[in-house]
Formats: sequence, structure tokens, C-alpha cells
Amino acid sequence: MLLLGIDIGTSSIKVSVVDASSQKVIASGQYPETESAIISHQPGWAEQSPKQWWNDLQQAINLCNQSKLYNPLDIAAIGIAYQMHGLVLVDKNQEVLRDSIIWCDSRAVQIGEKAFKAIGEELCLTNLLNSPGNFTAAKLAWVKENEPAIYDKIDKVMLPGDFIAMKLTHEITTSVSALSEGVFFDFVNNQLSNQILEYFEFSKSLFPEIRGVFADHGRLSATIAQKLGLKPNIPVAYKAGDQPNNALSLNVLNPGEVAATAGTSGVIYAVNDTLAHDKQSRVNTFAHVNYTNQQIRTGVLLCINGTGSLNRWLKNILGNTLSYQQMNYVGSQAPVGSAGLHVLPFGNGAERMLNNKLIDAHFMGIDLNLHTQSHFIRAAQEGIAFAFRYGLDIMRQNGIEPKVIKAGKANLFLSKLFTESFVNITGVPVELYNNDGSVGAALGAGIGSGIFSSAAEAFSNTVAIELIEPANKKLEPAYDNWKKLLDNQLAIN
Repeated sequence: MLLLGIDIGTSSIKVSVVDASSQKVIASGQYPETESAIISHQPGWAEQSPKQWWNDLQQAINLCNQSKLYNPLDIAAIGIAYQMHGLVLVDKNQEVLRDSIIWCDSRAVQIGEKAFKAIGEELCLTNLLNSPGNFTAAKLAWVKENEPAIYDKIDKVMLPGDFIAMKLTHEITTSVSALSEGVFFDFVNNQLSNQILEYFEFSKSLFPEIRGVFADHGRLSATIAQKLGLKPNIPVAYKAGDQPNNALSLNVLNPGEVAATAGTSGVIYAVNDTLAHDKQSRVNTFAHVNYTNQQIRTGVLLCINGTGSLNRWLKNILGNTLSYQQMNYVGSQAPVGSAGLHVLPFGNGAERMLNNKLIDAHFMGIDLNLHTQSHFIRAAQEGIAFAFRYGLDIMRQNGIEPKVIKAGKANLFLSKLFTESFVNITGVPVELYNNDGSVGAALGAGIGSGIFSSAAEAFSNTVAIELIEPANKKLEPAYDNWKKLLDNQLAIN
């Protein structure tokens, strides 16, 4: 029996076909091969086309099918992981009304901060676990205020994964986890937040039916099944945001367990069993995939917007003459600390851990007689590691003390330079796994459809492939200088 996992990423759409009995990947496909563009009509704005996601998804599934490594009709369930916090709007005919305002868009920061004060900071933090900040609720309010003709046509408000499930099944559903990441959910009263609905004057009818993360979110329509070469009526049995899904894919489900990613953005995600919040909402708490009102399982999320996006920008600036693998090697030739060159990796929208400030990316301390290409590459990867340390210290202030961090051996964790910098500056060992968001989504579909009796069964073959432990503290002086530069920049802004 086979499972199909879909990962709606910012850079591309990836799908994997997984054998349920062995939990091994049979085939994977990714589209497009080059990184998808982010549409930015104004500074701080970030949009993508949901129609393009749908087109790219079909291409990725077709690539998998063309491998001839499996029979597509043997696929029994579908799972979806998706970039978090994006706003997708459709009318009563399920037609998209505008491009999605995605996670790193900063236009709604002031709207969210105004709501935080008007609703009441303590009430927001206690009930929503977050400030409305720059999340989906504030983005919807921006549309209401600035695009009233579009707002008036809205039938349903969705997250990106809800949209893809709709395209597959023609049904529109959501989950507590999705609503919480949009800051629409009241954890204390276990319902859509009346405070958010009343303050922004949103109708409750805009929101889809709530189902569990591991649940039947609709059946593959006959028309779409024929187009994709799949069997009709199979369930979309799992939907989760990319970071809760990454944690699932690493079997991070219990309090005290911690996952990390370093893709387009960088994240540390810790599972908790309380409704905890940061007083400044610099790190954010959402419902984890296994959250229920009876068994609290939340995910405390530190996000750094500019990780892989900085690496990609640097690759482009260097003329695309080096592959990422070559960049990792060239950067490793520079000394630890990059000979005083520092990078603040904050050029991809408002940073939550910096109180939603837009401080841009900075290369600082450049010596024209000393610094070379290798110094710039190393300084960028060290700067990203320093940003993780800065954010982890905020998590530590909130009582989160990871003993080990689990991560997939992918993206920046493919770089020995970055991984060692991350481990040595955070002081926390990292376990690396051969995991993938689309594989996690496939296994989630197996849980949601009942093919697996439990998460334990779904991840019975999951083992770490490498353990990297802290080896030295040589980066500490460089981090202290980096932090002073960041503090100075925050004071300016």
C-alpha cells in the first residue's frame, strides 16, 4: 500500500510516494527545478500565486508517476504539508480572488500590533498564545481595509494546505492547528476567537469546517484523479503546516522534544504540554499536530525569515558560479569567526523574534584588503547560526532547554560548516535524519487514514544517521561581537 505526501514549499512543490509497510520512499518529484519567485509589489510585501502552486503540484506528481517505479493506482491516501501563515481567499465558486499573502509578508505588522493593544495584550497572550502581529488574521484585515471589493467576494478564508486539499477534493476544511497558526483560535475556550472576529468584524461564515489534523479532509474527485493518474475517492487524510509537519517527520511529538529546519526560513520548534507564551510574542505557540483539548501538545516556534534565502541571495550575487555544495567547501576555507566579517541575516520581512522589526540584512566589518569570497560565505552561514542562538536564548528564557535537536539532513544542514557552527554556538547536539517534509506528510496520511495504528508504528523505522556534538567555543567571541552589532541596529530601528 502506498501513500502520497505533498509539501507546498516557498521554493518549490515536492511530492513523495512512500511504501506504508517499510516507510521507505519509492519515488520523489519536485517542481519547478529552479526556485519559485516571491512576488514583491512593494518593499516588505511577499506573495505567491495559489494557481501556480496547483500547477506545480500537478507537474511534480506527474514527474513521480513517470518514474514507473510504482503503480499510481496503489496510492491509498494523501497527506499535505504547507508553508505556514499564508492567506488564500476564494469565492463561492472556489475561484482564487487574489495572490496569497505569504508568511514573510510584512504589510500587516501595524494592523496586528494595533489589535494586540486594542484587544488587550494579556488576553491575546493568554487565549491566542500570540500577538496577532503579522499573522494571517492581520493579513485578512489588511485585505478588508485596502481591497474591500475583493473582501466582499470572499466565501472562505484558507491556509495554503486547505487550498490544495480543496483543489483535490472540492471540499474546504481546516484544523485547530491551522487556525492557531493564523491566530484565529482561542485555546482557553477551544473555539474560533470571538475577540478576533469581533475586533476585525470578520464573519464566522468565512471559516471552513474544523476537522482534526489526522482526519478525512475530503476525497479525491474523479476528475482530478483522472488528470493525475490516481484512484478516485482516496482520502486527503492529513494536513499540517510545514513546521509541525517537520516535527512529525522527525517523530517529535512529546513534551521536551525539539526539531529544527534551515530551509528558506530557519526554525527551532519545541513541543510543550502547556499553553505557554512569550510575553513579547517573539517566539510563538501553536497547536501541534497531536493537540487536543484533553491532551495539550503545543509547538513553540522560533522563526528566522532569512536563512536559506540569504544563502540563495549570496549564490546569485556571486554570479551562480558555485553550487551550494561548492559554496560550503569554499566557506570552510575561511577561519572560524570569518576574520571579523559579520552578517545580520534579516532581509526577508519583519522578524518576529526582533519584535516584528524590519532591519534588513547587513554585511559589517568588511576589510577590502583581507576578506575574500570564502569569508563572505562563511560569515553568512555563521550569521545564520548566530541568529539561531539569539532566538534559542529567547526560548530558554521561556523555560525551553533542549538536550538534543533533531533535524533533517537537508538544506543548510547539508553543510558541515553550518551544522558545526550551529552546534558549537548553541551548545546543543544535533541528530540528523533522512527526513523530508513530503515524506512526513505521506506518513501523516497513513496515520490519518488508519493504515498505521499509531504514530509509533508510522515511525518504527526512523533512526538517526548522524550525531554532531559541540566540540569547542571558538565562536563565542564572534557571537558576542555579532550580538552587539545586532543590538545597535535594533536601537537604530
